[in-house]
Amino acid sequence: MKTSAERGRKKYRFRLICGIAETGIDVALFFLFWMGLIAFDNPTGHLKGTANILMSVGIYTVIFFSLWKTLGGYRLGVNRVINTISSQVISILLTNLSNTLISMAVTGQFRLGFILLREYMCLWLLQSIVTSFISFPMIKLYKAVFPPLNVVEVYGDNINYLDEKVNTRPDKYCVRRRIRYTESEEVIRSCIDEYDAVIINDIPSKDKNRILKFCFDMDKRVYFTPKLSDIIVRASEDLNLFDTPLYLCRNNGMSKLQMMLKRLFDIVLSFIALIILSPVMLITAFAIKYEDGGPVFFRQERVTIGNKHFMIIKFRSMVTDAEIDGRPNPAKDGDSRITKTGRFIRACRIDEIPQLINILKGEMSIVGPRPERVEHVEKYTAEIPEFTFRSKVKGGLTGYAQV
Repeated sequence: MKTSAERGRKKYRFRLICGIAETGIDVALFFLFWMGLIAFDNPTGHLKGTANILMSVGIYTVIFFSLWKTLGGYRLGVNRVINTISSQVISILLTNLSNTLISMAVTGQFRLGFILLREYMCLWLLQSIVTSFISFPMIKLYKAVFPPLNVVEVYGDNINYLDEKVNTRPDKYCVRRRIRYTESEEVIRSCIDEYDAVIINDIPSKDKNRILKFCFDMDKRVYFTPKLSDIIVRASEDLNLFDTPLYLCRNNGMSKLQMMLKRLFDIVLSFIALIILSPVMLITAFAIKYEDGGPVFFRQERVTIGNKHFMIIKFRSMVTDAEIDGRPNPAKDGDSRITKTGRFIRACRIDEIPQLINILKGEMSIVGPRPERVEHVEKYTAEIPEFTFRSKVKGGLTGYAQV
C-alpha cells in the first residue's frame, strides 16, 4: 500500500503540472492581447521592444500567480468543482482589473481608460471560458487517478455524526470503519495500518496525542476535530530563545488597527446593503403590516461583546403575542404562530435584514458568532463554561454555522 506521503507527492505533482499548464495558457492569451493592443495604439513604438514586452508579461504573470494561489485557483481536486472554477474566474477578473490600471500607466494612455477596461473584460471572458473548459477535464482526471481515501474514524463519547458529514464528499473520502478510542493499542495500530488516513473525532487530548504519534510513526495522514486549546495554539508564535522551543499565545484579541478596519468594513458594507435592499425592506414592511396590522419590527434582547445586552431588530415573522408569557419558545416546523408573510421571509432570510441597522449602530458585526438570547447564554455557560468566550467579540450577522 502506498503511504500517504507518496500519494501526497503525486497529487502535488499533478496539481503543479495542471497549474503550470493553466497559467501558461492564460498568460499566452494575455500576451496575444497585449501585442494586439500595442500594435493598435502605440504611437512612439517603444512598447514593442523585447524588454518592455517581457516586463509587461512578467508583471501580469506575478499578479496572476499571486491571486490564483491566494484564492485557491490551483487547488484542483481539493475544493469542490464550483469553488475551484469560481476562484479561478475571480482571480482572472482581479488580475485584469489590476492590469487595466498598469496598462494605462505603461502606455501613458489614461484617456483610453474605458476602452482598456472594455478590452480587458473581453479578455477576462475569453480566459474564463478557456480556463473552465480546461479545468473540468483536469479535475475529472484527478478524481480518476486519485480515488477517495479509505478512512478509519477513531471516535469518542460524543455523537456528532462526523463520519456522515465526511462521506458527503465521496470524491475525497470514504469512512470505511469506526472504532472507539478505548480499544487497545494493538487493535488501533493494526486498524490504522489498513487504511489511507485516520480521523480522530473528539477524544480526550491524552488519547489524541497518543494516536497522533502512532500515525506519525506509520506515515499516515490524520484529520482531527480541534479542541479549544488547539484553536488557541494555532494562533501562537514561535520563540527560539534557547534549545527548548516555546509557543507564545498573546491572547490579546484583535489589535486596534484590526478593530478599526473591521468596524470600517461593517459601516461601509451595512450602509451600502441598506441602500441596495431598501426596496425589499419597504415591500416586506408593507406585507407584514397589511397581513395583520401589527408592528413591522420584532425586537429581542441578545448578548454581544463583553456580555453587553442589546435589542436585536428583525422583521416580525410571527403573530404579535408569540411569546406572551415572556419565556423563550423557539419556532418549529409548521409552527402555527408563523404568519404567511413570515413563512416566506424566514425561508429567504429576509427577516434578518434589519440587523444591518444593529451593525451600523455598532451593536453587531457583519461576521461573528450569532448573538444568543440572555436565557440561552446563561444556560449554555452553566453547561459549557467555554461558551462565555464568544463574548470576546461582537455578535455577527453571519458566522461558521450560517456559512
